[in-house]
Amino acid sequence: MWAFYTCGSCGGVVTASATTLGGEVSEYFPGAPSAKDDIPERPRVFLQQAMESLHAPAGAVMLAGSAVDAMLKLKGYTDGSLYARIEKAAEDHLITTEMAQWAHEVRLDANDQRHADQAADLPTVDDAKRVIDFTSAFAEFLFVLPGRILRGIRKS
Repeated sequence: MWAFYTCGSCGGVVTASATTLGGEVSEYFPGAPSAKDDIPERPRVFLQQAMESLHAPAGAVMLAGSAVDAMLKLKGYTDGSLYARIEKAAEDHLITTEMAQWAHEVRLDANDQRHADQAADLPTVDDAKRVIDFTSAFAEFLFVLPGRILRGIRKS
């Protein structure tokens, strides 16, 4: 038996299957997004919570900003403001100039919500998805891809 539901996180449509009406769900589409295991715990938890909070875009944006901050701290960028840490990571070529630009956008979007900036628009679900997409790509670049490469080297 297949049925359609509204996702409690993002508000999108979910299709689910169970062997009997009201029975345990055996399949569902689309699957729930999850942060990759190669991401260290603190930024992974922030990113996962952001993914699960699309129904609350302001919260999702702030959580994504916290994930970016936590990732840079794990890479040794702990001094000064988040702005300064992003700039230093770009200067040291840990991240590209374009990644730094995008990280600043995430930082500013999160700041707008954290500080309840009255001049800033409230973020939409699409805004939160955009911020989460970048944060996921950032994590992929800093942790997931290097971990995958190391596993490949060890196997060869």
